Amino acid sequence: MRGRFGPPPPDGGPRLQRADRTGPRTGRPTLPGPATEVVTLPSGVRVEQLVTGIGEPVTVFAHGLAGDISGTRPLGSGVAGRRVFFHFRGHGRSDVPPGPWSFADLTAELRGVADLAGATRALGVSMGAAALCRLLGETPERFERVVLYLPAVLDGKRPAVAVDRLERLLASVESGEAAMIADAVESELPPAVRNTPAGWSYLRQRVEQLQRDGLAVELGSLWERPALEDESLLRAYRGRALVIGCLGDEVHPVTWAERLAELLPGAELEVFDRPSVLWNSRRELRDRISDFLNH
Repeated sequence: MRGRFGPPPPDGGPRLQRADRTGPRTGRPTLPGPATEVVTLPSGVRVEQLVTGIGEPVTVFAHGLAGDISGTRPLGSGVAGRRVFFHFRGHGRSDVPPGPWSFADLTAELRGVADLAGATRALGVSMGAAALCRLLGETPERFERVVLYLPAVLDGKRPAVAVDRLERLLASVESGEAAMIADAVESELPPAVRNTPAGWSYLRQRVEQLQRDGLAVELGSLWERPALEDESLLRAYRGRALVIGCLGDEVHPVTWAERLAELLPGAELEVFDRPSVLWNSRRELRDRISDFLNH
């Protein structure tokens, strides 16, 4: 194990324990998140997961690059049945195997979590959507329904702004300084939300999570190869797909969401009219996802 600040301790606790660690020292502390568990996948990799809800169907949620379980939970708040949220390698309390990494690794983890849970539906965000696309390319019959939210490109050619954002975030996390992390994370917030109670609450939670768990530097190696070499493999998918994009997002160009909707037979395409959809159109987004997955 390498790439963060040492391997996780035996009890699965925080990886980031710095003598000079700084953090918010005033104000109300953030509430603790729900209890998660660490499960071992058939590959031997251990991943952190959270299971909510009961009954069928079972839906697995795959977060985006540098994302976390708390960031994907709002997307499933209206989804019926059991919901399984997890952290890919290098995030949260999940393992940090030696690098470099590839989307084959992420896809194996997504498949492993889905198989253990008996999931028949899946939702992927950005990087998670790219891993889900690779899984569909390998086994097009695996899921009955899928949602691809702000999908990342599959050819490995990421926008320069996405590369710069990750490098800046990794450097800030490595510093351990709350102010540096907050400065890097603030770009995730739409300008109208910054300096508001909701914005400060989100920023505080993200800073504490990244200080506690860290973020693996190996994540930068993921796009050295395409997520899916042959995009035409997606045409074999026979389930139902919903692709969600938005206008004005430099990291997730709407043209790629449109391209995916063309590749997946009979896919539904939903395009929101401005970025930061979870902030600007949260209710509409949740309703669209739940309506699709619940029927």
